[in-house]
Amino acid sequence: MTTLDRDETHAPAAPTRPVVTGRPLPLRVAAPLAVAAGLALLVAFPPYGVWPLAPVGVALLAAATHRRRLRAGAGLGFLTGVALFAPLLAWTNLHTGYLPWVLLSLLQAGYLALLGAATVWVSPLVDRVRWSWPVLTGLLWVGQEALRDRTPFGGFPWGRLAFSQDTSPLLRLASLGGAPLVTFAVALLGGLLVTAAWHTWTTLRPTTLTHPAGTGSTTGPADTTPADTGPAVDSADAAPATGSSARRWAPVAVPAALAVALTAGALLVPVAAAGSGATVTVAIVQGNVPRLGLDFNAQRQAVLNNHVDATLELAARVAAGQQDQPDLVVWPENSSDIDPLRNPTAGARISQAADTVRAPILVGAVLLGPGAGQVRNAGILWRPGTGADLDQLYTKRHPVPFAEYVPLRDVARVVSKQVDLIRNDFVPGSTPGVVRVGPAVLGDVICFEVAYDEVVRDTVTGGAQLLVVQTNNATFDVAEARQQLAMVRLRAVEHGRPALMASTVGVSGFVAPDGRVSDATGFNTREVVVRQLRLDDGRTLATRLGWWPEVALAALAAAALVGAAVVRRRQRIMPG
Repeated sequence: MTTLDRDETHAPAAPTRPVVTGRPLPLRVAAPLAVAAGLALLVAFPPYGVWPLAPVGVALLAAATHRRRLRAGAGLGFLTGVALFAPLLAWTNLHTGYLPWVLLSLLQAGYLALLGAATVWVSPLVDRVRWSWPVLTGLLWVGQEALRDRTPFGGFPWGRLAFSQDTSPLLRLASLGGAPLVTFAVALLGGLLVTAAWHTWTTLRPTTLTHPAGTGSTTGPADTTPADTGPAVDSADAAPATGSSARRWAPVAVPAALAVALTAGALLVPVAAAGSGATVTVAIVQGNVPRLGLDFNAQRQAVLNNHVDATLELAARVAAGQQDQPDLVVWPENSSDIDPLRNPTAGARISQAADTVRAPILVGAVLLGPGAGQVRNAGILWRPGTGADLDQLYTKRHPVPFAEYVPLRDVARVVSKQVDLIRNDFVPGSTPGVVRVGPAVLGDVICFEVAYDEVVRDTVTGGAQLLVVQTNNATFDVAEARQQLAMVRLRAVEHGRPALMASTVGVSGFVAPDGRVSDATGFNTREVVVRQLRLDDGRTLATRLGWWPEVALAALAAAALVGAAVVRRRQRIMPG
């Protein structure tokens, strides 16, 4: 005779009611859901760009981890992370071998493992108040990204939910709270979807356990429940014995309607279609490289010549009246890997280009020093007639670890001797990339820096009217370039600024303050694009608030984890 049988023998007959059993989805269902979550998130990002799949991926991971044990939740989160980051970051293994790609993918997947465990941890809160699920999901995603964006060695923000929404109505939310608010909205949508889907699942599976009324629940801590059984219908999920069909399906219809309303409502957020200041004509020169791969550095003179020659061709079209006279020419990162301040030949070639086109050129250059064995990744303004303007020089503030410098070199060498390919460490700059050209104030950021909120924002608060992203995609592929362009689109909306991305090989192009892309170039081609841009001096709410939306959301995520700990402790000391 079971315990339940003995209880029923000695207890008087009473009405039965559904009880929360704390059961998760069967593991045979949860594991494929976790993998599907990662793949759905992957397809939301460029080059695929199916942005509605981002909240679907969030929902699948939330469902897979709900009510599991902590280790199981972490494992499922890790599965999602591998399914997302391994293909998303595949461009990192094109010319450096598999090891950096594998290590980076596993590291990033580890943060989703933490997210999976955190989702498990707050399951008792969700079970107490089912309508808290969407908000908790959004908060945990923001908290996870805030951690991943900063650790280790300054973090790696690639793959943030916000960067998957470059063609979504939710992109407009960036003007209110930046990338963290967009991430929160995407994850909130995912939470609404899982709230509706979980009710549907538990309604369709008649696995309700019943106990005599008044005997109490047998619910235990969420991380001690079996992992191989289906979810029981709890009091929040169960349909009433009597009542209308509308009431029965309200837990499904309401979150679904809220998801649609949130997405459509984002279209009401105002964004600037064009700036309100002066108009400038800007040219992007995409000079291309002799061949893709790491050995583009061995062709430094050829790369510089490509950009000089393309600029001279632009000048010829201007002289012939076929092209408007530019006020500014932008060359990409690494367009002169020969230090033009120390090499007279390189400096003379850049001066030839600037003098002929009769416009200042923002040159992406590698500069030697300041110390022995050190170099700087810089954007330097080269003026016609006078040459390098050393007062308008920006040094990249966030060099990429293990790509531009090697932290813990002796330890890293044990893992891979390829770290010694980086002979000179790039040293970071200390000031924001505010470059004053004359007709415009530029906010210059270099390559991966566009992924970091504060690096871009510092240029805008410093007076930037036009955002400029200088990048070199010669060691990557078109997928990486399009992912980076999606970040530029978000930054343009976030700060209400026109923006552009100038790449050695593509994709280059202009971005309006509302996120629209114009004159996007092809990949691995030599192209020059020219466009008139209207500058802007205003500040969006996101610019004024800075990092406070992320701080507030991350703090609420931490509070939710503490609240879940209190609930769990009370569950453990409850009698029965």
